Amino acid sequence: MMSTPGWRLMRTLGFNRLIERLYPPTCLLCGAPGEGGRDLCAGCRSELPWNLNACARCALPFDVAVPAGTLCGACQKKPPAFDRCVTAFRYEQAVPALVVGAKFRGQLNAARLLGECLAVRIHEATGAAGGGRPDVLIPVPLHRRRLRQRGYNQAFEIARSLGRALNLPVDAGCCARLMATPPQAGLDERARRRNIRGAFAVTASLAGVSVAVVDDVVTTGSTVNELSRILAAAGAARVEVWAVARTP
Repeated sequence: MMSTPGWRLMRTLGFNRLIERLYPPTCLLCGAPGEGGRDLCAGCRSELPWNLNACARCALPFDVAVPAGTLCGACQKKPPAFDRCVTAFRYEQAVPALVVGAKFRGQLNAARLLGECLAVRIHEATGAAGGGRPDVLIPVPLHRRRLRQRGYNQAFEIARSLGRALNLPVDAGCCARLMATPPQAGLDERARRRNIRGAFAVTASLAGVSVAVVDDVVTTGSTVNELSRILAAAGAARVEVWAVARTP
C-alpha cells in the first residue's frame, strides 16, 4: 500500500496536469502555446535580450564581446558591496513590458515567468550541479505602506518562482524596509544612493549564511548595493544579486 506522502505526491501531480489541461501554458508575448510548461513560446524565448556579455561583478551589459571574467571600469575602481550580480536579460525589447506587468499591473503570471527565466540563467551561470549556490534567497523588501498599496511584492513573487525552480528557500522576513523612500526612477546615481541610504534593516541572524538578493531590475545598483551592505554587516558569508534585468 502506498504511503501517505506517496498519495500526496500523486494528487499534486494529478492536480498540476489537470490545471495544465484547463489552462495550458500560453506565451505572454504573442499568445502562442507555451513551451516546457512556461508562458513563453520558443520563438519569443530566442528573441529575448539575454544578458550573456556583461561585467562579471555588476552584470553591466557590454557593447562588444569581452572575455569571461571581465570587470567594467566602475567595478575596477570601486567594487560593489555584493560579490556578484547575475541577471537574465538586458532591460530592453519585450522585457520592460513583462517587468511593468509584474510590478504595477498585478500580473503574477509575468512575475512567475520572469522567475523561471532567471532560473534558466542561474542554472547556466552556476552549472547543472548548482555548486556554490546560496543558502537562501532574499527578495528586496517593500515598505509596508507600499506593500498595502500594491498588494504584493513583485520581488518576492519572482523569488518564489525562482526558488521553486532551483529548490532554494526564500526568506522574506530576515530584513525589512524601514523607510518609504520616493521611487528611484528619475533620480541620478548620487541621488539614488542618498535616497536609499539607511532604508533597510536586518531582523535575523545571518552569521555564516550565503545569500542571494532577488530583485526585478538593477539600474545603478544603489538599492541592491545598500541591502547587500547591511546583509554583509550582519554576518552574511557571501552576498550575490540575482535580478531579472540590468539596464545598460
